[in-house]
Amino acid sequence: MNNDFWGTSAGNGPIRIALTSALVVLALFLLVETGNVIQNFGQPTNTSPHTIVVSGEGKVSAIPDTAVISYRVTNTAPKVSTAQEETTKMENTTLAILTKAGIEKNNIKTTSYSINPHYEYRPCMSGVCPPAKITGYTVMQAISVKIHDTKTVGTILSSLGSVGVTNLNGPNFIVSDTTNLENQARDKAIVQAKAQATLLASQLGVRLVRIVNYTENSNISPRPVPVLYARSTTQKITPIIPTGENQYTKNVSITYEIR
Repeated sequence: MNNDFWGTSAGNGPIRIALTSALVVLALFLLVETGNVIQNFGQPTNTSPHTIVVSGEGKVSAIPDTAVISYRVTNTAPKVSTAQEETTKMENTTLAILTKAGIEKNNIKTTSYSINPHYEYRPCMSGVCPPAKITGYTVMQAISVKIHDTKTVGTILSSLGSVGVTNLNGPNFIVSDTTNLENQARDKAIVQAKAQATLLASQLGVRLVRIVNYTENSNISPRPVPVLYARSTTQKITPIIPTGENQYTKNVSITYEIR
């Protein structure tokens, strides 16, 4: 072996010192790491807590106190101004009906207003197609109405239909303020989930330590009701609209740390 490599020859002293220092540092590093491995031997590598997940469901039913309906007023005429005028007259008539039924202005909202032309397309002659001709205009105004006295829904629907409105939709029955109902449903769901957690912990022989995660979701399920009709003394048929009930559901999921 060439002794010059190890610095035995003159001038190679610094190289020998550098190599020796590097070997000493490497040896110390390996010694420390070996000690860490021995110290951690047999210790669990996963420090995440053991958990169980339980769920609960709470349901609350309530009679709706509000109905939402919508309708359109539509008219077609050769001129835009004429179509707008006819639409405005009809809309004013519907507003008078709603006002007479006790609907306040803040519960009546225009959701859209449109003016659309009607075109007449003439056949092409010898490969030449004449431009389309406008023959008239349709003006449409869409209205949404909230009715807080649900007993008047049938009469309002009948009255609106009698003046020629189109696309009369609804009613969609809702509860105006669902905060209390959602709280009640959540309470029931949490009570059910906690009872399940207590039972499960007892069966597994473990102890509940703390809640580490919580999630919830809601659902509203209107119960369908039939539309009935009653004949008044004036022979006009007025629909009877039962409100039924709305069911409010809360589903919760709770994760517990156990020991």
